Amino acid sequence: MAKQFVAEIKDRDAVNAVFLVKEKIMAMAKNGKPYMNLRLMDKSGEVDAKVWDNVDVLDKLFDKDDFVRVRGKASVYLNKMQVVAAEIARIADEEVELADFLPESPRDIDEMRRELSTVVAAIANPHLRELMEGFLTDESLMKLYCKAPAAKGMHHVYLGGLLEHSLALVKLVKGIVPLYEGINEDLLVVGALLHDVGKIHEMSFERAFDYTDAGKLLGHITIGVELVEEKIRRLEGFPRELSLLLKHMLLSHHGQYEYGSPKRPKTVEATILNYLDDMDSKINGIRAHIARESVSTSRWTSHHRLYDRYFFKVNGMEGEQEVERVGDETCEPAPKEQQPAAAPAAKQGRQSFGNQPFKALENLDLF
Repeated sequence: MAKQFVAEIKDRDAVNAVFLVKEKIMAMAKNGKPYMNLRLMDKSGEVDAKVWDNVDVLDKLFDKDDFVRVRGKASVYLNKMQVVAAEIARIADEEVELADFLPESPRDIDEMRRELSTVVAAIANPHLRELMEGFLTDESLMKLYCKAPAAKGMHHVYLGGLLEHSLALVKLVKGIVPLYEGINEDLLVVGALLHDVGKIHEMSFERAFDYTDAGKLLGHITIGVELVEEKIRRLEGFPRELSLLLKHMLLSHHGQYEYGSPKRPKTVEATILNYLDDMDSKINGIRAHIARESVSTSRWTSHHRLYDRYFFKVNGMEGEQEVERVGDETCEPAPKEQQPAAAPAAKQGRQSFGNQPFKALENLDLF
């Protein structure tokens, strides 16, 4: 029987397919009855699932990161596809085709690898070019670099996402540099290519996307600086100041201490990298959020928890498919009984949309 993929599920469809369990959360409804929230995935996307009956029994049959066969019914709830599962059974790993369950970049990885080689060959600074060639010739490292996702949940969450994101930043750098005099383009290009290199060891991505022990204890910024330092030590005569400038870009590319950067950007190049990285990440994340709700007829997405807002789907381009105008009442967060009781409370005092350097304007609704 051909696999039923997440992207193929339509409203009112009967569901009988194997998925990877990305999230599993036990919760309690207002009436005191337990239920289960699941996040199911395959390479085509993700879908929420609810289990209302026999929860205590089914809970013991499978865990997060297991493959399960789900039988149930699909329906659109609050403008998002949802599966109400009646039966769930764990499936042994050897019975599934792993390639069906991890999403991949829409770009061809071999094509991106060739583009990367072209970018490196065009670097004029001999020290920076030699450094990047050291990465390119490290086959075990490059295998991970070309396969890793860029993140677990926010943006470019698919195999090849790290390489796609890094090459996108290079294109943005090439567009920005001609607008300003005195920008070190080679330094910015190498910073764009290496800013997230530590994610090759921060994340595991052979089965499901998750964090490794090193990722949880050190993080990709620290790991990335260590990788760069290791390569630089093997090069003769690499300028110390150039090394400092490059490592500073890695250390500061998240922009603010509260977003995980040990240092804030203190060079023009580091500042540019911070904003370009933030922009590309957000654009990819927002577009993915909109794409996940293609079944909805609303002009607005559901509430995005991380960005703390709804997004308008229409952008004025000609030939857009008309969608139903739905009242504001459909843009309300899910009822409490649909939300897991065990979910941790949101952290206070952190702005939801990343770069907000102008603290004096923090009370204005700029977005």
